[in-house]
Amino acid sequence: MSHTKKNESNISRRVNLVVYKVRAGMDAEFAELLKGHWPALREIDLVTDDPAQIWRGDNIRSKTGGTTWVELYTWKDENSADVAHEAPEVMKIWEPMTPMLEGMDII
Repeated sequence: MSHTKKNESNISRRVNLVVYKVRAGMDAEFAELLKGHWPALREIDLVTDDPAQIWRGDNIRSKTGGTTWVELYTWKDENSADVAHEAPEVMKIWEPMTPMLEGMDII
């Protein structure tokens, strides 16, 4: 899955807005993983120097009573998202996130 698809105007997408829909009871564990997400991407030079912006809120439409987290960051270049999928430093964060989520949107 690439996060750098071309949009209809043929402009590369480097800005990544991710909406995580976290299951009830998983908020604290998820927060710890998310806290290390941008630093892991930065450590291997996949994102710009601008730190990720993160917001959290209660998800009133959650099927499980979970929360919603939103993360905004910018990939360093058009290949960064693909490289991240191969990086053990990143996968050690992404893989345990999956079972904590009801869903995730990448905008």
